[in-house]
Amino acid sequence: MRVQWREDNQVTLLPGAENYLPALFKAMDEAQTSLIIELYAVEDGELGERFISTLEQARSRGVRVWLLVDACGSWPLSRQSRQRIKNAGVEFREFNPLSWRHLGRFISRDHRKLVIVDGRMAFVGGFGMTDLFMNSWFEIAVRVEGACVNDWIALNRQVWDSRMTRGPGKDMVSRDELGATADEVRKPAGEMEGRVIWGKGYRFQKIRRSLQTQIERAENQVWICTPYFVPTASLRRRMMRAARRGVDVRVLVPAKNHDHPGVYYAGQRFYTRLMRAGVRIFEYQTRFSHAKFSMCDDWCTVGSCNFDHWSLQWNLEANQEVDHPGFASDIADLFNHNFEQSKEIDFEQWKARPTGQKVREYIYGKLNAMMTRLK
Repeated sequence: MRVQWREDNQVTLLPGAENYLPALFKAMDEAQTSLIIELYAVEDGELGERFISTLEQARSRGVRVWLLVDACGSWPLSRQSRQRIKNAGVEFREFNPLSWRHLGRFISRDHRKLVIVDGRMAFVGGFGMTDLFMNSWFEIAVRVEGACVNDWIALNRQVWDSRMTRGPGKDMVSRDELGATADEVRKPAGEMEGRVIWGKGYRFQKIRRSLQTQIERAENQVWICTPYFVPTASLRRRMMRAARRGVDVRVLVPAKNHDHPGVYYAGQRFYTRLMRAGVRIFEYQTRFSHAKFSMCDDWCTVGSCNFDHWSLQWNLEANQEVDHPGFASDIADLFNHNFEQSKEIDFEQWKARPTGQKVREYIYGKLNAMMTRLK
């Protein structure tokens, strides 16, 4: 499958659970022929119950459902809930379950988040079906209509049939039996140029390389939002070069209310050099931000990929790219709204931070460096 730009798409930004959850469940409730779902995290709880009930209702209407979850990310999903899903007639598989024969590859996870409705509409982002996304975390999604949906279907099929995916679920039916035919999906849905892009650890790092290319081309702004900011050396160099040539380079990360404090401190060891080069760093204060989106002038990317070593070296990731001024304006508005709810790190105050803070950066930085050597 080739990474290819497609014309005539409509991509709609859905910021916050209050926007993407109603849109997502409405589309699933109205599905007529098929649901293709690929998620990292599905757990028991209020949102998990709503999700499973939606799948059961879809099956009762005769909708065919394929559900692929990551075996590690969805570990908390109870045996009873799994059985409910199977009893409903959902084709259910897990990515990379724990196996003593292949213990070394357990570190590789399917971190993608994707819901495709009737073969004609896709929802993409960083969301999961756990109560954290409903009550505690800030996350975003996009609704995709147009030619890019065909690429999302093809990408999902690659994983569904992968040797690392296990389960009794049957293979998917032909493309035309999903709902909309391939030709119908290719009909103009809007005027946006878009591209489905994915990563497969060291084997395929197109997401990282695409961002680096856009940073090199940027003339006005490079804004990056990620919950786990441990950038590679090549990404740091490009960010600093862009800032030095006058581009407005900003990074939006969570504040101390972080779900992985070690990653938070490991990334901070790069702050001094980045800020000295002119990169501005903002910490989102309202709640934990799990969103992953970036923009370089009119180019934007939204999806599952964090810019840390875990996403870039081991995980399956996928993003929707859009090159369109209208969509970029929507992303810029979201950035500005979140910047207003953030605290910018002052360089002089940062240089005077306590010794204990520096020790944490050093220790977690060393641990992160050790992890990057694992393959």
